[in-house]
Amino acid sequence: MEISAQIPSFKNFFSEKKGQNIGVVRSTNYEIPGIFRLDSGKTLSRIRIEYEMYGKMNADKSNVILICHALTGDAHAAGFHAGDRKPGWWNIVIGPNKAFDTEKYCVICSNILGGCKGSTGPSSIDPETGKNYGISFPVITIADMVNAQKKLIEHLGVKQLFAVAGGSMGGMQVLHWTVSYPEMVKKAIAIATTASSTPQQIAFGAIGRKAITDDPKWNGGNYYGKERPVQGLALARMVGHITYLSDASMQKKFGRVIQQEEADIDRSPNFQVESYLNHQGDTFTKRFDANSYLYITKAVDFFDLSKNGSLIEGFAGVTAKYLVISITSDWLYPPYQSQEIVSALTANGVDAKYEEIRSQYGHDAFLLEEGQLNYLIRGFLSQILVSDIMNQNFYSVSRDETIENASILMVKKKVSHLPVVSEDGKLEGIVTSWDITKAVACKITELNEIITRDVKYVHEGERIETASSIMEKYSISALPVIDSENRIIGMVTSESISALIGRFS
Repeated sequence: MEISAQIPSFKNFFSEKKGQNIGVVRSTNYEIPGIFRLDSGKTLSRIRIEYEMYGKMNADKSNVILICHALTGDAHAAGFHAGDRKPGWWNIVIGPNKAFDTEKYCVICSNILGGCKGSTGPSSIDPETGKNYGISFPVITIADMVNAQKKLIEHLGVKQLFAVAGGSMGGMQVLHWTVSYPEMVKKAIAIATTASSTPQQIAFGAIGRKAITDDPKWNGGNYYGKERPVQGLALARMVGHITYLSDASMQKKFGRVIQQEEADIDRSPNFQVESYLNHQGDTFTKRFDANSYLYITKAVDFFDLSKNGSLIEGFAGVTAKYLVISITSDWLYPPYQSQEIVSALTANGVDAKYEEIRSQYGHDAFLLEEGQLNYLIRGFLSQILVSDIMNQNFYSVSRDETIENASILMVKKKVSHLPVVSEDGKLEGIVTSWDITKAVACKITELNEIITRDVKYVHEGERIETASSIMEKYSISALPVIDSENRIIGMVTSESISALIGRFS
């Protein structure tokens, strides 16, 4: 028995080192050779895919992680473009000592097919006409986006991705990857997403598209080289942005702060939240194409991985190990939708882990909650063993030792646990400082009388989550580490585990 210690309660491991930024990066463009056939049966030629790569591939290219961006994202996920003041959209988790550690992994992010940030989309030039595609661009699906990514990955010589990860629409791509190409994905991380778009989600997409197509400047999609439908696109963004927030985050950020006291129905916003949404809409129109917005939101609406009405059947054949993360305040893709994904995966025998990010930020938390994201993702990607953290310079005693000598050794070496070992080094028991304190009070002198023989231990090849769980369950703060022949080879303590839990801010 011992005095209860503060046992580190954690589910996954990640480094104690602070994450670092990548630095200046640049995009690369790959043109898919030949004809690219779409889900609809229509074809495109000379498709270009914009992508960025962070870190280096190892010799067998087994350390590659593909990042899939959300609705209006792009290939610039991390680092800085020359002259930019803001980093890539997921810089908080990509870089040295971050969840997607670029000193260990080669991380790739590409702009989706249908996008407007370097990859082929409605704003691109149709090689057959020499003009912008506009709405002559064929309808695309999430599957088409994934198939284009696969062409890129094959071009880079990667046979299997160590992981595919993404949030929101990026999560949909993750799901599709594991369904369409199970042999190519080892691990999958799907965050704040769904396996099938709901009527509510479709409704918000429909409002955004209506705002764009009702703008006279949209001109049937033929606005290139002319005045663009900025009012419609801005309104679409304003509506969409509301769904990315939560009531709690809006209350905290804006409350009912008045921007302008005098009511002006037609022009100036009265409340701070109105001004904020106007700014979001205006800023968005400077970086995004209205037609791309139409096509991509429609692809999201059509997304449905169920088969014959069954999500379990839809996930048949998936082999990737999964981490599915939801956000407590997300009302666009509520937690129950992530839970449905996990249920369907586990029904197929897939190793699927479910976690929740506790946040008031709403759907956008997958872009903001740095600490929780790094903790969960890094722990999932890492396989840290007891042998990585055990102390091999431990102290032990024999069962014939006196309590006095054991006590002196504990004080001198500043340890609270002494394994009791046989002559050949095998574990026979353990004595704690609490045992010795009790023995002194009871005037017991022989160590053999106070030894705990039912010892909890771990093997060097076990994961540190196992050691932590044992410590929590039995309220102990140290465990002997033994080999296959029951010989003690080290000690692992709650302090050594706590030292590994990095803190991101």
